[in-house]
Amino acid sequence: MTVLLAVGLSLGACKTLFSKDEDEFAVIQEEPAETLYNEGLLLANSGSFVAAAKKFDEVETTHPYSEWARRALIMSAYSNFEARRYAEAIRSAQRYVTLYPGSDDAAYAQYLIAESYYAQIPDIGRDQERSEKAAIAYRELLEKYPQSEYAAEARQKLEVARDQLAGKEMEVGRYYLGQGRYLAAINRFRTVVTDYQTTRHVEEALLRLTEAYYALGLVSEAQTAAAILGHNYPDSEWYKDSYALLATGGYSPNENKESWLSRVWRRTTGTL
Repeated sequence: MTVLLAVGLSLGACKTLFSKDEDEFAVIQEEPAETLYNEGLLLANSGSFVAAAKKFDEVETTHPYSEWARRALIMSAYSNFEARRYAEAIRSAQRYVTLYPGSDDAAYAQYLIAESYYAQIPDIGRDQERSEKAAIAYRELLEKYPQSEYAAEARQKLEVARDQLAGKEMEVGRYYLGQGRYLAAINRFRTVVTDYQTTRHVEEALLRLTEAYYALGLVSEAQTAAAILGHNYPDSEWYKDSYALLATGGYSPNENKESWLSRVWRRTTGTL
């Protein structure tokens, strides 16, 4: 008969298995944290990232309060990321940021969170939840660690994620516009102009606002959208289309300073 005695041991102690075979005791030594960590490194260096992540997780499980556990946690996040196990990478990296927000590797952990979401951004026709989460994670990286070596890349990829989100709004807005659901369409294009003004979609959004407002008979709003488009993007094909649309009714672009669009544009561009 074998009995396993579970006892809380201090770090560096051993686990002991008592056996009555020949009245002898068998002692099984717990593998040292450093040994487990180095085994994980060897596995990661050989490209066996799943096995490496498991080895690093073992360090934290068996030596939870050691310095090796801290190192193993960030390496677990890295190994899972390289293995494309993004959910696991995010969990490990988030745990690291929570436990060690002031450490040298905290910025890298936040970067891994953002990169894991970014790697999962789907095409524009699908739900953009991961794009939103990537944008949030990159913004958090820039807010918490603005001087980190990952900041420049974070800014670039944040804009890509934002562009994706704006593209989704445009897709839905165009659908509503085509269905004659002008108010629903306006709400989508308004989001692009208000929240994603630095993306490449803003020019088309201003044209679509011109079209939707004109279709509703709200000529002043249509003129305002076209005027802002023409003032900021005078050589744009979208502006030419908006100008031509207004001309069919004998109108021309003319900005109404009291329009919500004019106020939003001036506020977001700092021209108030």
